[in-house]
Amino acid sequence: VQLQASGGGLVQAGGSLRLSCAASGGTISRYALGWFRQAPGKERAFVAFVSVIGWSGVNTDYADSVKGRFTISRDNAKNTMYLQMNSLEPEDTAVYYCATLQDGSYYSSHSYNYWGQGTLVTVSS
Repeated sequence: VQLQASGGGLVQAGGSLRLSCAASGGTISRYALGWFRQAPGKERAFVAFVSVIGWSGVNTDYADSVKGRFTISRDNAKNTMYLQMNSLEPEDTAVYYCATLQDGSYYSSHSYNYWGQGTLVTVSS
């Protein structure tokens, strides 16, 4: 599976962006998915997680720093995952990566196997 992240850009604090993660070469429906971000000089950090679609729908989880501001979603028919980011803050500035969960804790980047190339989000104050 190849992942292509897009939708990043420059936005003022308080603004919004929607990131997309489009898959090719395979279907994302079998995978739980995650978003991570890496700010300059920092390690890659968990942002959000969405499970596979099950009987009761999907489960999602977020880093405390983005709860209430970011929303993760998936559209298996379009083979795409999204991250809606509202009320953006300068601290959200980072390269954002999408990935498929292979095994283990979804909080850890080591649990993911396929990664997109990243899209840069810059939030100005």
